[in-house]
Amino acid sequence: MLAPAETVYARSAMVSSADHVATGAGVAMLRAGGSAADAAIAANAVLAVTWPQHCGPGGDLFALVHVAGEDEPAALNASGRAGSGADAERLRAEGETAIPARGDVRAVTVPGCVDGWIALHERFGRLELADVLEPARWLAAEGFAASPTLVAAAGAMPEEAAAAGEVAALRALARPGAVVRRPGLARALAAIARDGRSGFYQGPFGEGLLAAGDDEFSPADLERSGADWVPALGLRAWGRPVWTTPPNSQGYLTLAGAWIAEGLELHEPGDARWAHALIEAAAAARRDRDALLHEGADGRALLAPPRLAEQRARIDPARAAAPAPAGGGGGTIGLAVVDPDGMGVGLIQSNFAGWGTGLFVEGIALQNRGAGFSLRESSSAEYGPGRRPPHTLAPVLVTRPDGTLHTVLATMGGHSQPQILLQILARRLKAGEAPADALAAARWGLEPTGVAVEAHAPSDWFEGLPARGHRVRRRPSWSDEFGHAHLIAVEDDHLAGAADPRTGSGSASGW
Repeated sequence: MLAPAETVYARSAMVSSADHVATGAGVAMLRAGGSAADAAIAANAVLAVTWPQHCGPGGDLFALVHVAGEDEPAALNASGRAGSGADAERLRAEGETAIPARGDVRAVTVPGCVDGWIALHERFGRLELADVLEPARWLAAEGFAASPTLVAAAGAMPEEAAAAGEVAALRALARPGAVVRRPGLARALAAIARDGRSGFYQGPFGEGLLAAGDDEFSPADLERSGADWVPALGLRAWGRPVWTTPPNSQGYLTLAGAWIAEGLELHEPGDARWAHALIEAAAAARRDRDALLHEGADGRALLAPPRLAEQRARIDPARAAAPAPAGGGGGTIGLAVVDPDGMGVGLIQSNFAGWGTGLFVEGIALQNRGAGFSLRESSSAEYGPGRRPPHTLAPVLVTRPDGTLHTVLATMGGHSQPQILLQILARRLKAGEAPADALAAARWGLEPTGVAVEAHAPSDWFEGLPARGHRVRRRPSWSDEFGHAHLIAVEDDHLAGAADPRTGSGSASGW
């Protein structure tokens, strides 16, 4: 059983995102002669307006960019750093064993999103940045119709969220279609359009962050750009190069899981042996993630074939290993764009948890990425000034052996992103499923004591997985617990794409 989902076909260009309004803004940029980078920024900015629970200028951004004729994609790490006042010892002295994720400014890292937009635009944009941001600014100022997803998220807003002004209006949303205005965000977008990064980091938002920071941040922290172009990580799986972002991103887990799974017997997707093999591949790849992932980790060493071969060798095709540590989902958007020149952009942008810390500046939610730091003394991921935390965001590109673009793919899902991406890659590259079928198919997700499985999974999964020792928890079909993925495939003479039916309002569109 598949949810109503349709593979969309286009000749030249396409955008896929979690909100049809954002997809439309991206397509408008492409029709105006903009690049895939312009379209991705425009769609992301609109999502910052209409999906504020998941993303916005108070969060971080990662992106992969494929340019026709280039051997490797460009990888953008726009993840924020802890402020100069970050002090792990003080938290330990307070009795904390982890950074409080809600209501505590110490979980806030300097947001990298706006620096990411600017870096992406400077390198690959064609239109004026003001024009790219205008659809989002207009929606924020003039109003938009609330989606069912936003209304549900408003009802689950953290108690720490301010009870006045713009945030109070969001919290009070009671019905889909209600008109929502975001004046604080509109002012921030206008300032970015007019003055670039200084309009944001040295403008009212930056001033508000310093005021909220209680000495956590200094002006110098906001003067340092949070966006860096870094070498992409690549590994061959199912006959094609697969690419992702390097640490501090957890993207290497997607590549590791795919490499491990390629050497296992997968059978057909309806067979429990398919699910078992992928579950075990993901668990093997993830088992030491929390001990090894930090901003200085060597992604290529983590993907060394002898290391992965050892992980694969420990997999029993007939029996589940002990459950791997796993985290929950998060507040994130992923989107995909391909333009008429063959540029492809996979972009992920996030507050981390829904509504981030629950703290707001100028009506903009502040992320809680600092919760990814360790408070263990001498840990490589220890909380400290200027450091980037281990990060869940991990877009994916697939190319062909000749270097041409094959697939752009990105998903929300917090710690589960590599698991979701592995399942979609296997369905596309191994089983040859159409984009909509690959996205709508039932998913599983690792849990601390077993595995969660969507209710529309094949019956053999619910019989065969427990028989192999998996503790299975049945979950509702098409639940956003299992992510919102967006995919565009480049075929011989056309594009084929889809939006995840779990979004409720996503779309893929092009021409």
